[in-house]
Amino acid sequence: MELFSYPFMQRALIAAVLVGITAPAIGIYLVQRRQSLLGDGVGHVALTGVGLGFLLSTNPVWTAAAVSVAGAVVMELIRWYGRTRGDIALAMLFYGGLAAGVMFTSLAPNGSNANLLTYLFGSITTVSPEDITAICLLAGFVVLVTVGLRRQLFAVSQDEEFARVTGLPVRLLNLLVAVTAAVTVTVAMRVVGLLLVSALMVIPVAASQQIARSFAMAFALSVVIGVAVAFSGTVTSYYADVPSGATIVLLAIGVFVTLTLLAAPLAKKRARQAAEDGTRCTLEVPAARPTDDDVRVRAPGLAE
Repeated sequence: MELFSYPFMQRALIAAVLVGITAPAIGIYLVQRRQSLLGDGVGHVALTGVGLGFLLSTNPVWTAAAVSVAGAVVMELIRWYGRTRGDIALAMLFYGGLAAGVMFTSLAPNGSNANLLTYLFGSITTVSPEDITAICLLAGFVVLVTVGLRRQLFAVSQDEEFARVTGLPVRLLNLLVAVTAAVTVTVAMRVVGLLLVSALMVIPVAASQQIARSFAMAFALSVVIGVAVAFSGTVTSYYADVPSGATIVLLAIGVFVTLTLLAAPLAKKRARQAAEDGTRCTLEVPAARPTDDDVRVRAPGLAE
């Protein structure tokens, strides 16, 4: 195909595949923890890192990664200790991140709103070789954490109290999830943009849960969906000359709707089959004869 002959499209497709793997890989834990919008909040904070990159004339991917990790740690600390005013503190953190990003970009020698838009909504064709190096390293960290610690992260995501009783370092694992989500936001910002990255974390996971019957199956299927929509969205954006981030997210929504429509009759069939199996088991199991102990329990007034 023609697009594979262009170096910028080769880099774009590599970045898209890495994002398709990493975003659902950490997103499935966020969905289990009911923190689906964490990626959106981290994206607001990451904009400060992008602005700092422009201001310091360095690669914005690395500065965004550093600021995102710091912001994720602050968010987790607010979640632990900010019981009464935590929502206000988070709001100030999110909107402060946006404001600081715009301010730093405007103060940068070569900064402009046009440069900022490429990070807000994604511009996959402008991915540089330096960006690919950074994305590969950060994606490797995300995969290492989400796959290598999947059992521990699953336990914490399902029930923190039970995980604490079993001896797991719950707070450390919660902090690791937040940091990994921040790194994923940095990986995905050049592909789908900081304002749309949360969608790629959540929608493939929600789509996989429509038909998956176990966590392992949902994990694998969400990654497959993420890679498929990221790759096909990038190819579509090249031929149709449309924004890559919006195309990828719309394709993910389309997959979710399709799987939801397919899952409804399957769920009814499974429920009907389960009901039939339960009725059959009830008919086949003979009634137990009462024992002497049963009689004593039911008639305590009788002499033993």
